Amino acid sequence: MKVKKGDKVVIMSGKDKGIKSEISRVINETRKVVVTSVNIVKKHVKPSRENPEGGILEFEKPIDVSNVMLVCASCQKPTRVGVRREKGKKIRFCKKCEALIA
Repeated sequence: MKVKKGDKVVIMSGKDKGIKSEISRVINETRKVVVTSVNIVKKHVKPSRENPEGGILEFEKPIDVSNVMLVCASCQKPTRVGVRREKGKKIRFCKKCEALIA
């Protein structure tokens, strides 16, 4: 995948469309990402040892990586990510302004 933990992204589709936030976790097996403060869901849980009172928990669910787009640090626009090899290492770059992405 061309996005990593800590990248700034914008949501391209769904109920949170247009929100800019940061990736907090990447799940490679299912090609999904967890984005901070996006796709918040509520779950009703019974009392247990971990949560003795039970109640309604709110947490972030993963969204598909195809629904997010990386925001370039230099041009501040959503962009596709290119990959090229330099000195045996893969380097990501912005397709709009050709700037390197850290």
